Formats: sequence, C-alpha cells, structure tokens
Amino acid sequence: MGGVGKTTLTQLVYNDDLMAWACVSDEFDAFRITKIILESVFSGSCDYTDLNMLQVKLKESLSKKRFLVVLDDVWSEKYGDWDILRRPFLAGKPGSKIIVTTRHEKVAKIMSRIPAYHLNLLSVRDKDQDHLLHKPCIEDGSATD
Repeated sequence: MGGVGKTTLTQLVYNDDLMAWACVSDEFDAFRITKIILESVFSGSCDYTDLNMLQVKLKESLSKKRFLVVLDDVWSEKYGDWDILRRPFLAGKPGSKIIVTTRHEKVAKIMSRIPAYHLNLLSVRDKDQDHLLHKPCIEDGSATD
C-alpha cells in the first residue's frame, strides 16, 4: 500500500547512519542501482560501464565494513534481479543492514526469509518503530532467501 510511511520511517534511520540510498521503483536495473550505491559510498561519480566492474568495486568498498543500504520502493518480483544485486553486500561485516521498502509482499518474500512487517499508516512521531530495522536481510555472510 502506498502512502503509509515506509519511506518516511526508513529516512529517519537512514539519516542517523548514512551509507547508501537507492530508489529502485518499478524498473529494476542492477547496473543503475549498483552505480548509485557505489557513488554514494565513494561520495562521487564513477565512470564504469560494466556491471561486473561496478560490483567488484562495490564489494571492495564494503569488504569487512558495517554498512546500511536502503533499497526504496522495490517492485521487481524476480529473484534473479535480487540475486545479482546482493552479491557485493555479502562482503560486509556482520551487523550490516539492507532495508527494503515495498508495496508487495511477494517482493519481501523474494528478498528475505524474514517475514515482512506490514506497516499501518505512520507519522513522523512514530519513532518507536525503529525496532523493525533490527531484522537482517543478510545473515552470517549469506543472503537470506
């Protein structure tokens, strides 16, 4: 459901632990998303034109580091899209987080074994909702399915 505050809640946390934010929307483009995340990590632009090179550089940047990545407004229900995108994140330090906002339960099931948390309409005052963000998307060095 749109307009309940998923992005607002995520932005409250994101602003506290800045790392990378990518608005995914209905067109899931692993190259574009990886590039956005890499540019955020490097705090600048990158000129790579190959997805593999982007992912190698992102993996190197995240290797043994704790990070927070927000994938906002994900629509793709294809596991293959997520499988390609997630690979560099596996190099991160335990405690790293990937937050996914979506309107579709199927997307949440594809991206994580952890059950989706359905939000009721939130307001900025609902800061006590941060307990939702303690559920990892990647556990023990491997992505959850």
